[in-house]
Amino acid sequence: MAKTDYDGPILEIDKLSISFFTRLHEIPAVMDFSAQVMPGEALGLVGESGCGKSTVALGVMQDLGKNGRIVGGSIKFKGRDLSEMSREELRDIRGSEIAMIYQEPMASLNPAMKIGKQLMEVPMIHQGTTEKEAYARALQVVTDVKLPDPKRILNSFPHQLSGGQQQRIVIAMALMSEPALLILDEPTTALDVTVEAAIVELVKDLGRKYGTSMLFISHNLGLILETCDRVCVMYSGEAVERGSIKSVFDEMQHPYTQALFRSIPLPSADKNAHPLVAIPGNFPLPHERPPGCNFGPRCDYFQEGRCDQGVIEMENVFGDVRHHTRCLRYKEIDWNAPVSVGAQTEKPKAGRVVLKMDNLKKYYEVAANAIFGGAHKKVVKANETLTFEARESETLAIVGESGCGKSTFAKVLMGLETATDGEILLDGRNIEQIPIEQRDTKTVSEIQMVFQNPFDTLNPSMTVGRQIIRALEVFGIGKNDAERRKRMLELLDLVKLPREFADRMPRQLSGGQKQRVGIARAFSGGARIVVADEPVSALDVSVQAAVADLLMEIQRNEKTTLLFISHDLSIVRYLSDRVMVMYLGHVVELGTTDQVFSPPYHPYTEALLSAVPIADTSIVKKHIVLEGDIPSAMNPPPGCPFQTRCRWKSEVPGGLCDKEVPLARDVAGGHLIKCHLSDEQLAQMEPVIKIAAE
Repeated sequence: MAKTDYDGPILEIDKLSISFFTRLHEIPAVMDFSAQVMPGEALGLVGESGCGKSTVALGVMQDLGKNGRIVGGSIKFKGRDLSEMSREELRDIRGSEIAMIYQEPMASLNPAMKIGKQLMEVPMIHQGTTEKEAYARALQVVTDVKLPDPKRILNSFPHQLSGGQQQRIVIAMALMSEPALLILDEPTTALDVTVEAAIVELVKDLGRKYGTSMLFISHNLGLILETCDRVCVMYSGEAVERGSIKSVFDEMQHPYTQALFRSIPLPSADKNAHPLVAIPGNFPLPHERPPGCNFGPRCDYFQEGRCDQGVIEMENVFGDVRHHTRCLRYKEIDWNAPVSVGAQTEKPKAGRVVLKMDNLKKYYEVAANAIFGGAHKKVVKANETLTFEARESETLAIVGESGCGKSTFAKVLMGLETATDGEILLDGRNIEQIPIEQRDTKTVSEIQMVFQNPFDTLNPSMTVGRQIIRALEVFGIGKNDAERRKRMLELLDLVKLPREFADRMPRQLSGGQKQRVGIARAFSGGARIVVADEPVSALDVSVQAAVADLLMEIQRNEKTTLLFISHDLSIVRYLSDRVMVMYLGHVVELGTTDQVFSPPYHPYTEALLSAVPIADTSIVKKHIVLEGDIPSAMNPPPGCPFQTRCRWKSEVPGGLCDKEVPLARDVAGGHLIKCHLSDEQLAQMEPVIKIAAE
């Protein structure tokens, strides 16, 4: 019953303008936006936070709330103007012909209702099917989205499923009535890279199976490359470039598109020889947009008296009727000119060992029945025999999926938890059994943390300067307020924030600026080890480059040891000197960045590398999708922790993977792999990421 009987554009947006109205004034959110989605086609919508991507999607759904209004242009679905439909007609179309998948799956699921009932509601309400037919359809769709044991899933509540499973259910719900148009708003942001790869594969398969057209909203250019046919780049409420994936990625014709690509860590980037180029300046607020081109104040090609005059229209790029750009100078710019490389730096030499972990274990005891307690206890093995060392001026990346033990190890290091067994040596002294409240000020100031979400780590009722001064007081730095204020201003200089920000409140700062305040506070006590827990994942790609390079610069000046926790292997490849791969509490691979990113790999590392979306059309990746989720640390599988998802398991004779935990062995020059595969088998592994021309 796929609704493909209409052969014109499924979605046709023409010169759309959307504004939000406050008591004081009108705030234009989207201006002069045009796009088309043809039957069976996927259009990607990319841009930074606040550029209007989600507003376009909400406009299509006619769900702009009380304050939002379409003030110009039209949105047509299968040739009919959505704004002219009655509420009843819209209600019929939403959920049946147009479905939307949101960023946060739990926001779309009713926590008090079983999954089966939630899925069955869709065809029963929209198509009037019987309960029996609806159940059969729900069972079919849950099978389609590759969930194990569909009958058990239908009988589960949302909280009994992992994040990846919840997102699959939301996709299943959207597909229940085989919509003609599926809108996906950042559907994989909260998911692990391996789960993201599976979801992306799933969305592509289902698009082919049901002939569904898609509008895919993301800030991840690699993801758009893997899922879409065409792309539209947005900046500050306007479409600035649109065309096929190949034409926009390989022959970009707008300075903003070019600047976006220069700020993301592609395989060719190198933090010393080819540093990322962050976009200068900040994104304009809707009521502070500049005259002429919105991107003008941040553009390398800005021409006064020309780029800051009048309204700039979308233009057809010569020679390609489907490629458009909103740039007056696009014909004059040499798009193939070499990038003016950022300041090149010498790679700092790793100094002496500052931190050493030896057979660290962290177990938690939990009641077998979490609700009612009871006598039976189960042990959660969050960290299992972690052994590594980190040196001065070195960046050690710790990668792995959610639940692998990355954050637990960080908590033990910080003193928020104490170790069950093993040692943590800071400059040769044991700290694994000293909780943070018993640590001396020097130890606390030497190990600091930069957290994932800058919004949660600042006190909203205290100025930026006061928050940094407070940290200085705690660390006993400065004899009086004047000295501490002087040091606070120096720290703002260190993180490249204007000194007047000292008197600002956190709400007056952007996400990237808040993260810089967090970094300033972490370095306020002269930190020697900084644990950065996903410090750039909540930030836009253009801001990520600036924050990543800031961390590198501070590290060079202060000789800091950086422990960089992340699941984004692109940024890990760019930033780190050595990489530690964790799975279910175990270190399964450890080596230099070059060793870990080229074969031989641990089978889990191989799958992780295959899952990373890369925004480069010349890259060819081996396709490996991991089946299933990470097992529970409360009930880990026997033998090798990865054996339940390993595609190499059948190569190991005698069922060894089921019986014994492999020992870590050195395969070459300090490159450790914890696997039962023989050296000969490991040597036969092929690279996961290759350049097409090779």
